[in-house]
Amino acid sequence: MVREDSNKDLHFQVQLLMNVKKMKHYPFTQMVIKYGLTEAEYLETIRLFEELEHTYEQDQENGLIDHSPLLIHFAGMLCYKLPVEGTIMAMYEEKIHPNLTDQLLKLIRI
Repeated sequence: MVREDSNKDLHFQVQLLMNVKKMKHYPFTQMVIKYGLTEAEYLETIRLFEELEHTYEQDQENGLIDHSPLLIHFAGMLCYKLPVEGTIMAMYEEKIHPNLTDQLLKLIRI
């Protein structure tokens, strides 16, 4: 019973923190909390972006102009808890891999 109460209290406190004005500057972090990602799922998502950033840079060096396979790969590998477009937008706003997220947003808007 005590553990359940402390979990409810912790959940309440996290919800309060998400409403703090400064949290608005961290939309991806908010999504991680809102959608209840585990640490492993969070790290997987960060690694996915790092991998895609590397591929994007290589593609640019090789003169590739069609980056749509990156979006397809991202959508297929993203944690099932997160929405694809919302995640890209949140990471762009939080300035996490801005070049890649900018390109992915352009692809979504086509």
